[in-house]
Amino acid sequence: MADFDKPSSTEEEYFAREDIEKKRKLALQQADQLAAKQREDLRQLHFMKCPKCGMDLHTLKKGHVELDTCFNCKGVWLDAGELEQVLAQGSENNGKVMGAILNLFKRS
Repeated sequence: MADFDKPSSTEEEYFAREDIEKKRKLALQQADQLAAKQREDLRQLHFMKCPKCGMDLHTLKKGHVELDTCFNCKGVWLDAGELEQVLAQGSENNGKVMGAILNLFKRS
């Protein structure tokens, strides 16, 4: 009867491998969660900040385009596809939109 109480070495190896696999999956899951949190923290830190001077960006709507502008360094930042929209509006209005945008940042 003593033989039935004692697990075989292959059984011990199986459970040891299962335990290691569970710990590995848990570690990978924790690493993924940490990476996601770090990405979100970086996004919050840099979201709507001027890449040139670090001050807050403000959104100005000109026509159908929203321009991210920095009133500190007078920078204008465009998201993907916005330059094409500005140029298209400029050609439709004979350059009036682009002229209005440039007038925003003229120094007094």
